[in-house]
Amino acid sequence: MAKKRAKLPKLSIEPIRTVAELEDRLSCPTPGVVEAMAKLDGDLLILGAGGKIGPTLAQMAARAFEAAGVKRSIIGVSNVYSAEALQRLKRLGVKIVKTELLEPGALDTLPDAANVMYMLGMKFGSTGAEWNTWGVNVHLAGMAASRYRHSRIVAFSSGNIYPFLPIGIGATEQTTPSPIGEYAMSCLGRERMFDYYSNNAGTKVLHYRLNYAVELRYGIVYDIASKVWSGAPIDVTMGFVNVIWQGYANAVALQSFAYADSPPGIINVAGPETVSIRWMAQRFGELMGKEPIIEGEEAANALLSNGAKCHKLFGMPDVGIDTVVEWVAHWIMSGGVTLGKPTHYETRDGKF
Repeated sequence: MAKKRAKLPKLSIEPIRTVAELEDRLSCPTPGVVEAMAKLDGDLLILGAGGKIGPTLAQMAARAFEAAGVKRSIIGVSNVYSAEALQRLKRLGVKIVKTELLEPGALDTLPDAANVMYMLGMKFGSTGAEWNTWGVNVHLAGMAASRYRHSRIVAFSSGNIYPFLPIGIGATEQTTPSPIGEYAMSCLGRERMFDYYSNNAGTKVLHYRLNYAVELRYGIVYDIASKVWSGAPIDVTMGFVNVIWQGYANAVALQSFAYADSPPGIINVAGPETVSIRWMAQRFGELMGKEPIIEGEEAANALLSNGAKCHKLFGMPDVGIDTVVEWVAHWIMSGGVTLGKPTHYETRDGKF
């Protein structure tokens, strides 16, 4: 007997139904991105172009250059790409380099580029292999900062470097870092490597502190939705989070070269909402016809970032949390694919 198909939720917006449509939305350049790419002098090198965010960011850059009518090379560097990402990037003319950058001399084989998007990092699997985490997040960052010390660098970082703060108070760019656990400490170490070259060699750097990107195949919103759908318990001890639509995060990153400086600039990339995990679970329960299983009680503090500076510079996100929740509910109930990369948002001891 055929399995009965789930009754899809009634949405207030049009759903995203296919990976192709999702990738198109995540990589569609805003007018601000087109303008920024038109003004960008020199080629663009993306270190970490095969990760969760890299492929759609590279696609957005290519589409923006084309819309701006300028010819620039985009070089995407990674040690792994999915077959689908390779196909899309090659179709848009992105030059693909597959290499393990920690191998001796690997960075020296890469071309020079006036603009470097640094997206390399290790988070999950850090506990028990701390040396690998520091090797990727700190040692490799130092080597890359040296190799591209004459370039403009937008360096991806994380809101994990901030302390837990009372609910309603998000860390600003002026908040003193106080990382919890070796992963978060290594993220701060990565920033310090770029700080070293920025302050001593004049390298123009922008620290891009992301907290947290979401789309329909992964992210905190996906994690909560999948637990509601499968009947898994949801821990609400880390009771509140910031999330940001990945398409907006891509657009901000590509416009951030204009704010790279020496000493480095800093920008928090986070959504305007302080999102309740309990509310999210309950909303997914309504959409999916499920009763969420809630465990624990909300702590008095959480890892939260204030993205006001980002919103002032680049405008408010064009996709808000209510829309993402509806899209993700429909995606999961329709059998949409997943990247299979849980965020472990509930972690409070810094062990990933």
